[in-house]
Amino acid sequence: MVDYRKLRISLILFLASFNSYAFDLHQVTAKSWLVADGNGKVLQGEHTTDVRAIASISKLMTVMVVLDQHQDLEERIGPYTRQQLIDLALVKSDNNAARTLCDHYVYGNVGCITAMNEKARVLGLSNTHFIEPTGLSIMNVSTAEDLIKLVQEASTYSEIVAAAQMSEIKIQIRKKWFVFHNTNPIIGKKYKFIVSKTGFINASGGCIVIMLDTDIGRRIIVVLGSKNTHTRIPEADFIAEKYAD
Repeated sequence: MVDYRKLRISLILFLASFNSYAFDLHQVTAKSWLVADGNGKVLQGEHTTDVRAIASISKLMTVMVVLDQHQDLEERIGPYTRQQLIDLALVKSDNNAARTLCDHYVYGNVGCITAMNEKARVLGLSNTHFIEPTGLSIMNVSTAEDLIKLVQEASTYSEIVAAAQMSEIKIQIRKKWFVFHNTNPIIGKKYKFIVSKTGFINASGGCIVIMLDTDIGRRIIVVLGSKNTHTRIPEADFIAEKYAD
């Protein structure tokens, strides 16, 4: 006998999965987006120079300036090592981890923020500015085009590349293990990620920056101002599929 209830549920799940990709570029909700090749050449995009809040994408810069100082990654800062804090900031997008990294920067929190803005200047990110390390502030801003350079720079850090390939991290505190899942749920299921960082606050909408290795070379995708945290991944995935073939 056919179980129509199970059949109906299966059909709903199938359609939900299909519909997440069944749209064209005109239906992408992101206020600003682009896809670029590995050299930074924009292949397609909309409103790529609009200055927008970038939320937790800020954490890429936080981690980079910390790594630039070559501080001991195994130094314990509270219950976590510096390396674990880096992984938490990038994979789980943990705000306390990013804040702690900045607080324990060689020159303190103020020095950390100064370094973030100086690195932005050196990289030529003329429309990018940070006032804190987490991305919770609406005053942490950038543009889709600026973020191409940020992602390119991030791809040169082995710790950031490693984090982009972790679907989850497991950390032992005393005798208990804790598991933290990546805020990008398709890590480990699709694509070869070189860089991946999500972000969301109300002012920014859903955000994500990624660099992928594809059969035709690297692709950089930036999505800013997507409707919410549920739309940013399907939209980035749709753009990737369209321009990675």
